[in-house]
Amino acid sequence: MLKGDGRLGHDLDPQDHAPKDACGVFGVWAPGEEVSKLTYYGLYALQHRGQESAGIAVSEGSRILVYKDMGLVSQVFDESVLGTLRGHLAIGHCRYSTTGSSVWENAQPTLSSTDEGGLALAHNGNLINTPELAQRLAPGATRATTDTEVLTTLLAQDDRSIEDAAAELLPQVKGAYSLVFMDEKTLYAARDPQGIRPLVLGRLERGWVVASETAALDIVGATFTREIEPGEMLTIDERGVRSRRFALAEPKGCLFEYVYLARPDTTIAGRGIQVTRVEVGRALAREHPVEADLVIPTPESGTPAAVGYAQESGIPYGQGLVKNSYVGRTFIEPSQTIRQLGIRLKLNPLREVVEGKRLVVVDDSIVRGNTQRAIVRMLREAGAREVHVRISSPPVAWPCFYGIDFATRAELIAGSLSVEEIRASLGADSLGYISLEGLTKATTIPAERLCRACFDGSYPIPIDQDNVGKFVLESKA
Repeated sequence: MLKGDGRLGHDLDPQDHAPKDACGVFGVWAPGEEVSKLTYYGLYALQHRGQESAGIAVSEGSRILVYKDMGLVSQVFDESVLGTLRGHLAIGHCRYSTTGSSVWENAQPTLSSTDEGGLALAHNGNLINTPELAQRLAPGATRATTDTEVLTTLLAQDDRSIEDAAAELLPQVKGAYSLVFMDEKTLYAARDPQGIRPLVLGRLERGWVVASETAALDIVGATFTREIEPGEMLTIDERGVRSRRFALAEPKGCLFEYVYLARPDTTIAGRGIQVTRVEVGRALAREHPVEADLVIPTPESGTPAAVGYAQESGIPYGQGLVKNSYVGRTFIEPSQTIRQLGIRLKLNPLREVVEGKRLVVVDDSIVRGNTQRAIVRMLREAGAREVHVRISSPPVAWPCFYGIDFATRAELIAGSLSVEEIRASLGADSLGYISLEGLTKATTIPAERLCRACFDGSYPIPIDQDNVGKFVLESKA
């Protein structure tokens, strides 16, 4: 087990963690480059998408070597480890668990033997027909507890080429998947027909990169080429990049990527996330105006929308809450005393700024409400005269089955309470959420090309409630 790094944990209140994405994935084919280091820095750029475990698989042409462990990318890898991971292609993964427990055995990339050699695979998303797929595994092939391991084993046990096996299997896989996988010589990438999770292709001077977000391309010096299309698989080797369509595209990109998941310096569908979030803040100000003295964000998640709200409303923008810059995942269990301090370990108010002021506090979402409730209380204790909460997403009232670890509907505060009841629960003077129409318009993507299920309960891929859940394979073992 890794030692703690001295940083504060995200989940000091275990009952109110922020929404968490399944994972970040990265792949590179680049002879002559230090592919393990490129992958390390790519994962570093994608760390926000998964903070439980990290891993890299690399090949020099004759064998695949995988190194993975629990923890942040910077905890798992150092110079000496990366120095042993030599080759011309690699894939990497940083994980937050959505199917299967958060244990070493479930860290990715997964590795399996084939008739021709090996197969390593990394997955961002969440499948919704995992038990059905698991029934197709050869007896004793694996004791899989993750959808990713099921996919890897099914591909590996097929006696056709990996490309042909994937083209046959993937149309039968339901749910969200952005995949990077490899054998000893070739890099592959594939995206589900709905394109729920992002996946992009970039060009290096001596190779190619695929990644969950364009920001990961930037950090390794790759030039953005294009998004990988829904229902498309890429094969990358010494002959270049080849595209193969295994299913018709039915685009349903995740709307919550725009709200929270993606980095602000990432681009989706040709539009920067930062620009979209600022525009959402402007729309929020038009929909929910209020007389106030200062607009402050909940850092860092509420900052772009707070900027937009201030621009549209004419109310000055300021910093009223200070965030501890070193908050990150830790393996040190907080004591009860520390837990009672709760949110103050991550955020603390600037009394001189907020005292006597009527405040507009902008954040991106409310899941269970504990964090916002603590912020309102802190600001009042610091002397704020009024606290008006504005949220740059509609109420999150439905769980996600496609790769975000939202709570069950019963645990989501908007699943059972009205906006006025939520306001009273938070102790705020007023509460305003942006409308679903306002958020959708700010993305410039037509509503029919977006998955908005966590806001409206309309799931683009039908859900069998008995066959989904984080521990669905473990419970059936």
